[in-house]
Amino acid sequence: MNSKIHLGHQAKKRFGQNFLHNDAVISDIVDAINPEPGENLIEIGPGLGALTEPVIERAEKLSVVELDRDLAHRLRHHPFLAPHLTIYETDALNFDFAQLAKPELPLRIFGNLPYNISTPLIFHLLTFKDKVKDMHFMLQKEVVERMASGPDCKAYGRLSIMTQYQCQVIPVMEIGPEAFKPAPKVDSAIVRLLPHKEIKNPVKDINALNTVCLAAFNQRRKTIRNGFKKLINVEQLASLNIDANLRPENLTLDDYIKLANFIVDNPPLEEVDKSDKKQSRRALKRAQEQSGH
Repeated sequence: MNSKIHLGHQAKKRFGQNFLHNDAVISDIVDAINPEPGENLIEIGPGLGALTEPVIERAEKLSVVELDRDLAHRLRHHPFLAPHLTIYETDALNFDFAQLAKPELPLRIFGNLPYNISTPLIFHLLTFKDKVKDMHFMLQKEVVERMASGPDCKAYGRLSIMTQYQCQVIPVMEIGPEAFKPAPKVDSAIVRLLPHKEIKNPVKDINALNTVCLAAFNQRRKTIRNGFKKLINVEQLASLNIDANLRPENLTLDDYIKLANFIVDNPPLEEVDKSDKKQSRRALKRAQEQSGH
């Protein structure tokens, strides 16, 4: 028997499809989401409707974002689900979730996310956090651990900082591979994200926070002194009471906020910009030569 076929549908590897089929697990997930009538619920990747159907039984209406045209067609013609669904056949990575929000009805987003795009999708969804009440996602267990991790831990990194700055991160439950068809090669977990209504220590520019995190964790084995040398020097680190000999995982969220605010007020040295421009000019020249211009 082909383990990749479930309810007549062949799982597509390019979409990262693993379908929930364990009724007890499905019930626990829906209880964690706790959908109610009148709420603005959006499911990402409804697939074969394992979560869709029990959510509709409680909430009556649901919007879904589904990229797989075969699954979207199946949902449109489902005898029970179709009348209760608004279907957006598109890629969630490019979808404007703000269009579904209403002032009196913030978004409640949930889904069994494709593990191959989970991190970029989380970053995309965080851009709509001001319009979101909560989010519940099935993710690879390792990703949930990274989201919830604190300093001085191997799992702590850019995803931890960027997520925790914007949301309260609550791991809800762990789920084994046997709950899916086809079974993934990794353990999974449900995470609840609650966007902060107010950020006590706001960063001046969230893009700067992301820049600092990228500089740090792209070279996480280096000390701060070396990892940040294009952004901030040792004397400037000392002025912020940050030890230049620490490694990226040793800094707290507040430390990263201090660093981000510093580079907003003190943009990196012009030499870095000049170097980038020089590389861009070289790349353009090569492209022109190859095209015969």
